Amino acid sequence: MDENQYAIAYSEVLEILKYISKEDYNKIPQEKLNVFKANASKDYKFKYNPQKTLDEQNVSKKAKAIIGLLFRDYWATESQRQKIIRKQNYDRKKIEKEKQEKYNQNDIFKEKQINKNSINIENTSIIEYKESLLSKILQKIKRILESLNLIM
Repeated sequence: MDENQYAIAYSEVLEILKYISKEDYNKIPQEKLNVFKANASKDYKFKYNPQKTLDEQNVSKKAKAIIGLLFRDYWATESQRQKIIRKQNYDRKKIEKEKQEKYNQNDIFKEKQINKNSINIENTSIIEYKESLLSKILQKIKRILESLNLIM
């Protein structure tokens, strides 16, 4: 992924985190916050309006995903966390199933087998091996030398 997109997302997340309660902010591990700060874009300026939703404010998809992960991992109740995890697992399985149907390996092998079986045998012929003149001469010299017992 583009590092610039992540830098922008980290900048947006840091700006949004300014508007959450101190209690929720402190639930985020300092190491994670340090990663956000170290990798945030220095040039990108984002102004968050707490009166509007994230969708109304042109927040990047990556920043929304990071906020979603922060919610799941640090702010959600146990039942909320379990619902989120079940939904994520369901979505992953659905995507995998779609990929499997789209790229069904059995169909690929069947297609190869059909192509292999459809080779036209009528047009094939046996190729005769013809010994080269140089090879014939070398063989005669070898036989002569063998008959004279010079080569064993």
